[in-house]
Amino acid sequence: MSHAPTHDGPPADGAGRVFEDFEVGQIFRHALGRTVTEGDNVWLTMITLNPNPIHFDREYAGQTEWGRPLVNSCFTLSLVTALTVADLSQNAVNLGWDRVRLPHPVFEGDTLYAQSEVLSVRESNSRPHQGIVGFRTVGYNQDGRAVITFDRTILVYRRGHVPAKPVRPELRG
Repeated sequence: MSHAPTHDGPPADGAGRVFEDFEVGQIFRHALGRTVTEGDNVWLTMITLNPNPIHFDREYAGQTEWGRPLVNSCFTLSLVTALTVADLSQNAVNLGWDRVRLPHPVFEGDTLYAQSEVLSVRESNSRPHQGIVGFRTVGYNQDGRAVITFDRTILVYRRGHVPAKPVRPELRG
């Protein structure tokens, strides 16, 4: 069993974590939660050309076992991933998502939260200034019920190699 620390928010300096900040077994309880609105659901469903009426037709959805529209699962994946960025991937790019599962539906009005565990940490064979970190994330609703689980892999900068953040135009010398 790992004795890796649990974190309840992003680094205080706001600069984001780097490869050396991760160790297998760390738990991140992501601080932000977000309530899903009808607009969120309809917008993503329409912009992705998803014609399934379960997401936007209240009459149709009312006849299903759920009795109301389901939030588009692509929105759920995107939102729960976004809830993790401040803690995990401000200095990274995504390499992929695996084992995405949706054990319980999300409905308009649900507030989603997330927690992640570091599963793997390794140096990159082809990019010496970066490393590869794997996580398992669980997204859950206001009742503590898991609504999504997934594994995600990122390519993250090593300490001293993070590109400089842009300077706002009005602050440039």
